[in-house]
Amino acid sequence: MHLQTKNVKLHSHRNQRVMAERKIIHIDMDAFFASVEQLDNPDLRGRPVIVGGDPDGRGVVAACSYEARRFGIHSAMSCARARRLCPQACFVRPRKERYREISGRIMEIFKKYAAKIEPLSIDEAFLDVTTNLKNIPSATWTAHAIRREIYTTLGLTASAGVSCNKFLAKIASDMNKPDGLTVITPKQALPFLRSLPIRKFYGVGRVTEQRMLAMGIKTGADLLQYSRQELVNRFGKSGNFFYDVVRGNDNRPVCPRQGRKSIGSEITLKEDLANREKMLTILTRIATRVAEALAKKKLSAATLILKIRYSDFVTVTRSRTLPTRFSTDEEMMAMVPGLLATTEAGTKKVRLLGITTTNLQQRDSHAPRQLKLPFCNRDRTPHY
Repeated sequence: MHLQTKNVKLHSHRNQRVMAERKIIHIDMDAFFASVEQLDNPDLRGRPVIVGGDPDGRGVVAACSYEARRFGIHSAMSCARARRLCPQACFVRPRKERYREISGRIMEIFKKYAAKIEPLSIDEAFLDVTTNLKNIPSATWTAHAIRREIYTTLGLTASAGVSCNKFLAKIASDMNKPDGLTVITPKQALPFLRSLPIRKFYGVGRVTEQRMLAMGIKTGADLLQYSRQELVNRFGKSGNFFYDVVRGNDNRPVCPRQGRKSIGSEITLKEDLANREKMLTILTRIATRVAEALAKKKLSAATLILKIRYSDFVTVTRSRTLPTRFSTDEEMMAMVPGLLATTEAGTKKVRLLGITTTNLQQRDSHAPRQLKLPFCNRDRTPHY
């Protein structure tokens, strides 16, 4: 028992040494879509703003301002319900091109400070500033400088988390929003993780949280009591992740991403639909759109994801990855019926359908490709 305690202490000290060598920042723009709308239209500033569809129809909230969030409004809520919660809210339609333009300018600011940048979405990214491009001796000062430049250049606020790995930086950026900065040093990391409520762990959604609470896991300290094998048995691959991160082990590098990560399209239906044949007709139209987008960018994909949102707003996805690459609507629709059959669509009414392609790469006209056979006639311690 004495030897085991000594080994644990040695392991803990080794962890802290390894963690101290890295400086990771996670930047997350505050209510990005709604903030851009308030930036471009001063009349919206200080008011509850909802970016989404028609509240008189079947629109869904894509994003909302902090003023709107005080009324309990959140993304993926129906716009009709959002208006009931906040009748004085200002509804605006999304302007994706404008958001992409501003996102591009934010990324240019990031590039002044870090060589390794990993965008997670249009409005957030990891930056590895272990060695930063401006030779600022502190990751905290670097985060301050980035946030200040975003505000002075674009008039938008961002929240930041600074720590020794991606998991902790991501959690930290959410702790003091909006317009906040939270630092978790290597020395603070393990005590912080032990006291952290399990719902605050990145990767723990509502369902996983309920399963953990049923096991008596309320905080990181409770999670530490379970072995790796026990967590894998309960949570599959995620069990390995939970076992490591609660011990401060997250060696994932900040990986710059080249090009688009995915291309997709989805439709919110005018009426809830239970007829699968009609669903397939709509999915064919969606596949055509996605194929056109792939062709425009000269890309092919290896993975197709089917997205279904039922009338009760529960959303499910089904995916298939092929050993060969695909890019046409015919190739997509060869997979879609099988994926659709694994859902409750038809038994349950559907309000949204979507197709996304991932594992993208540039098309190579010389690359081997599967051809249709003639008889296959288908209809379809550094300073922190």
